[in-house]
Amino acid sequence: MTVYTRYVALGDSQTEGLGDGDDVNGHRGWADRLAEHLARANPDLLYANLAVRGRLAGQIRSEQLAPALAMRPDLATVMAGMNDLIRPGCEPAAVAEVLEEMYAALTKSGAHVVTVTFPDIGKIAPIARPLRPKVLHLNARIRAAAARHGVTVVDTFTMGFVTDARMWGTDRLHASPAGHARIAAALAHSLGLPGSDDTWMLPFPPSPPAPAWRVAAAEVRWLATFAGPWIGRRIRGRSSGDGRTAKRPELTPWAEPAAGREGTPGTRSRS
Repeated sequence: MTVYTRYVALGDSQTEGLGDGDDVNGHRGWADRLAEHLARANPDLLYANLAVRGRLAGQIRSEQLAPALAMRPDLATVMAGMNDLIRPGCEPAAVAEVLEEMYAALTKSGAHVVTVTFPDIGKIAPIARPLRPKVLHLNARIRAAAARHGVTVVDTFTMGFVTDARMWGTDRLHASPAGHARIAAALAHSLGLPGSDDTWMLPFPPSPPAPAWRVAAAEVRWLATFAGPWIGRRIRGRSSGDGRTAKRPELTPWAEPAAGREGTPGTRSRS
C-alpha cells in the first residue's frame, strides 16, 4: 500500500466542498473527507485545497496548476469541466485538452493523479437533458487522456445511485453531505486505502414515489431559486467565485487548525 504524504486538490466548487457545510462555518466536502481518510494511514499528511467555486477548466489550469506543482504532491485530484459544459458553446474536446495538460504535468512531476467522470446531469436536473451528448463526449475523452498518463479514473456515469436526488443538494449542482461522503469513499477505494471498500457503489434504499404535483412544484421552486439566479449571473458576466480565493492554499498538516481559514477542518475533521 502506498502511503501518501502530500495531497493537493485542484478544482471548482465540488472540490471546495459546496453542499457540505456553509460559508459561515466552512465547507467540508469530499476532498477534506478524503484527506481525513488519508491521514488515518499517515497522521503526518500535508494537505492543500486550491479549488475555487465557479472556475472553468482553463482558469483552474492557469491559477492552480503551477502552485500545485510547486508543492511537489505525491497525490493530486483533478475535478473540473462541469462549469464549462453547462455554458453555451462549450466544446468538450477543448475542455479535455485542458484536463489532459493538468494530468500530464502532475504525473510527470511524480504525483499519482485521480480524476472522475461526470454523471448524466439530465437525470439530476431535467432542464439539462440536452447536455447529455457533451457529457458523454467529455467522459470518453477523460478516460482516454487518463489512460495515456496513468491517471486513476473513478468512472461513475453508469452507476444509478449517482443521479439519485439524495446524492445532490437542493441546488442540484453540488453534492449533498451524503454525496460528498460517497465521492470521498469512491476515491479512497480507488487508491486502496485501509478501511475502504466498495460499499460506496450500493444504491440508496428505495424511497416512496412523490406525487406528480410535488414533483412539479419542486421543479418550479428550483427554477426560481437556483436556475434563475445562475442564468442571471451568466448574463451579467459574473461568477459565484468572483473575489474568492482557495480555502487551503498551502500544504499544512491535516490535523492542524488554521484559524479564520474557511473550510479548514481543525477539530471538526474528526466529527
